[in-house]
Amino acid sequence: MKRKVFDLRPWERVARHSQSVLNLPGYVIVDFVADEVTRTLDVDFGGRTIRVLDSGYRWVRVHPTEGSGVIGSALSAQLDAGGVPVQVYVDIHVGEGVGEDGLPWTDDAYLDVIGDWHVGDGQAGRVTEAHIIDAEDLEAAVQGGLVTPQEAQDVWTRARDVRAALLADTYAPLAVLRRYLSDPYT
Repeated sequence: MKRKVFDLRPWERVARHSQSVLNLPGYVIVDFVADEVTRTLDVDFGGRTIRVLDSGYRWVRVHPTEGSGVIGSALSAQLDAGGVPVQVYVDIHVGEGVGEDGLPWTDDAYLDVIGDWHVGDGQAGRVTEAHIIDAEDLEAAVQGGLVTPQEAQDVWTRARDVRAALLADTYAPLAVLRRYLSDPYT
């Protein structure tokens, strides 16, 4: 498993940025603002293209602190320059923590779940479409002996559960994200 630290400050696509970290009971929130982008980022989402990075965009990470050795997940939301979430991205992992620098890390489990974010009729927004991605990465890890077939099955179960919770609007980090976006705990 590859350890990933959520720290976008060294991102070469971004020329000027700010990043803040907030600790809450059970969560760490990292709020990254890309003030000036040198190269935008567009991603495929269900056969269409979504812009997830441009000047003025924010990436907000809602990182649960469940502990190491837990098959879990962490939510990142990409917001456009107007502050409207355009995508949520959930990293499935097999361990997590917070480093001495206060930044969250995960031991990546290869699968991720992406969701759109639909805002309409004065609603706070909800995920109306979600996909599990990077299955080929998990399969390659199994074939390479990095992940056992049982671990892969457990990761798939977690990814399916996360997808269902996103669509049912019951994924707990979404509630934390909404509260943070409406009142950034300041």
